[in-house]
Parts: sequence; C-alpha cells; structure tokens
Amino acid sequence: MSSKDQKNGLYQTWKNIPLWKKIMTGMVLGLATGFAMGPDAVMFKPLGDLFLNAIKMLIVPLVFCSLVSGVTSMNDSSKMGRVALKSIALYLTTGAVAITVGLLIGNFFAPGEGLNLVAPAVGEVKESASMIDTLVATIPANPIMSMAKGEILQIIVFALFVGIAISTLGKKAEPMQKLIESGAEIMYQLTGIVMSFAPYGIFGLMAAVAGQNGIEVLLPLAKVIGSVYFGCAFLIYGLYSIFLKANGLSPRKFLKATMNVQTVAFSTSSSSGTLPVSLQTGEKKLGLSKSICSFVMPLGATVNMNGTALYQGVCALFIAQAYGIDLSMADYVTIIFTSTLAAVGTAGVPGAGLIMLSLVLSSVGLPIEGVALIAAIDRILDMARTWVNVQGDVMVSTVIAKTEGELDKTIFDDEKAGESLKPQVATA
Repeated sequence: MSSKDQKNGLYQTWKNIPLWKKIMTGMVLGLATGFAMGPDAVMFKPLGDLFLNAIKMLIVPLVFCSLVSGVTSMNDSSKMGRVALKSIALYLTTGAVAITVGLLIGNFFAPGEGLNLVAPAVGEVKESASMIDTLVATIPANPIMSMAKGEILQIIVFALFVGIAISTLGKKAEPMQKLIESGAEIMYQLTGIVMSFAPYGIFGLMAAVAGQNGIEVLLPLAKVIGSVYFGCAFLIYGLYSIFLKANGLSPRKFLKATMNVQTVAFSTSSSSGTLPVSLQTGEKKLGLSKSICSFVMPLGATVNMNGTALYQGVCALFIAQAYGIDLSMADYVTIIFTSTLAAVGTAGVPGAGLIMLSLVLSSVGLPIEGVALIAAIDRILDMARTWVNVQGDVMVSTVIAKTEGELDKTIFDDEKAGESLKPQVATA
C-alpha cells in the first residue's frame, strides 16, 4: 500500500468517527500536551481562540433568526405564552434545587476546611443592579448596539417583539418571515461547518489551560474541584433523569443523543457558544419541533444557570470555611435567592460565573477577596458548570416538547422496542 493510500485510509477512518469522539480525542491530547509542555503549551492557544471566535460569530445572528423563526411558527399566541411560562418555571425550579444541592455538598465535603489559604486582594466588584433596573434593561434602547455588544437577554426580547409583530401582520410580513427563516437555515449550515473544526480548536484550548495551570496547581484545590464535579454529575444523572423519567422519556437515550452537546459545552465553557450545537441536536437527534428548540433553548442560554448555581453554593461555603466564617440559616436562604435570580441576564460565556459568585459573596457579607481563592481553578470549574447549564437547556426543551406534543416519539420509542426483544435480566 502506497503512502498516499495510507493517508487516504487514515483520513476516511478519522472522517467516519463521530464528532463527540473526535472532540474527546482533542481534549485528551490537549491535556497531555499541556501537562508535558507546561507554560510553553500556550503556543496552541490561537487554535482555540480561532474556534471560539468562529462560534461567537454565530451566536447573535443565530439567536435572533432562530428565535424570530420560532415565534412566527407558533401561530397560536396562547401557546407561546404557555411555553414561555413552562420554560421559566422549569428553569427557576431546577436552579433553586441546584443551589440547594451545592450548599448541601459544600457542608458535607467541607472543601475549605484545613486549607489555610491566604487570599490576595482582588479588584473591586461592581455593585449588583436592583431587580427594577434589571427588568428595565431587558428592553434594548438600541437593539443594534445590543447585538454588537452580544447582550443576549436584550436580543431575545427584541426578537420576541419582532416575531410577534410578524405574526400579527400576516401576509404583509411574509417576505420578512421567509428571509429570517432562510437566515436561520444558513446559520444552521454554518454551524455544521464550524463544528467540523471543533476537535482542533478544543485541542488548543485544553493544551493552554493544562499548560498554564499544571497538575501542581490543581492538587491543593482538588477537594473543591471534586465537590463541584460530583454535584454537577448528580444534577445531570440524577435530577435531570428524574424530570425525563417523569415525562416518560429515556434518560439513557437522551444522554446518548446529546454527547456532542456535552463535549462542546464542557470544553468551551460557553453556554451561548454551545447554542448552535444544542439547536442542531434538539431538532435532528431528539426530534424536537423547530418552534420549541428556537424558543426555549436561546431563553435557557440566558436564564438557566443550574451548574453555575451549584458552583456558587459549593464555592461560597468553600470561601466561608477557608476564612473560618459560620453562615446562618438566613445566609443560606439569601444565597439561594440571590443565585437563582442573578442567573437571569448573566452572559453565557467563559468566566461569567466568577462575577456572579462575587455578587453572592457580597449578599451575605463574605469577603470578596475570597474570589481569588478559586480564580486559578475557575476555568476547570467553568467546564463542569457549563456542562450542566447546557444539558439543562436541552432537557427542559425536551420535556416541554413532550408536554406540547411536539416531540418525535419514535426516537425514544425505538429504544423501548429494541429493548423488548432482549431477554429480561434482573437488575439491582
């Protein structure tokens, strides 16, 4: 066999590997390269930056086009209101449960006890806006500027208004409706092209992260990392599975179908950046209707921060324990409410959770300087919390699609049909 034939054979083999396996390969090779090369591995960071920039390039036009398209496809205005209420209720409920789980895990594992770390001073954190200011800010004074700044919540509100206006105008707005629907399809196609480069971009990202942090930096804070990862796994395999089971859906089938979403979310640490993959997976692999995907998932990328909420609960207790500060029951309640409400409008980009944590710490009087305790490992924690955030978006979309009768049941029924042919085996 010639060298050319061997290369063609290797290329075909690599081409036929599922995307999520390619991404996992890129992650593992990136970590190995980073640990081996140390700080010099930062030379691969431009690969990751190029991939992230390409993903960010898609976010604003994709969110706008897909959300407008989703609203206009809901001819029934009462249905749109019903879906919106269900979405927000589920996102807030799972968020409150997640922060409570984080506090319980923080108390059980006590990650901050015995570390005896001294936090360096950190920059001053801006005071959090009031609820009224937050609500007022959701209406963009200049939607074009909001798009330029990537203010997702404002873009969502503007897109909702545009979609409602198109729906009420009927035939007069059909040309614009078709234009936006075509734009959404173009963005979906572009998403597929960008994602073909994901393994290489993620290799660069992971090599840089591993090289800059190193194993020696992770070991002293291994307990807090382990606590957050344990809690995140509990939410995905426990809480989310309960919601799916309660609605007659197979958690195993769901997890298998969302492998691409999970790996991209984990490696990029960006809920907004993973949105294109989530939308594609929801429609093509989970059988959700386009209207549900286009409406619920962009909303979730902004208001659903389950993983971040859990992370805040663990890290708030970690900081309190490191400083030897005891929290009262009122403090716990304050943390739960602050974390749940602060999730609304938080950017779904890497590092946003650190800013939210600062707000939570200030709400209960914990030293803001404590943020520096976890700053070095925030990127590692960010991967886990984004994993949970994005899976929550897809899970809620799937549950709502089921309740609205807009789910392709055969995708889940096929598994049951296949299982019925197997011999019954007792399980514990």
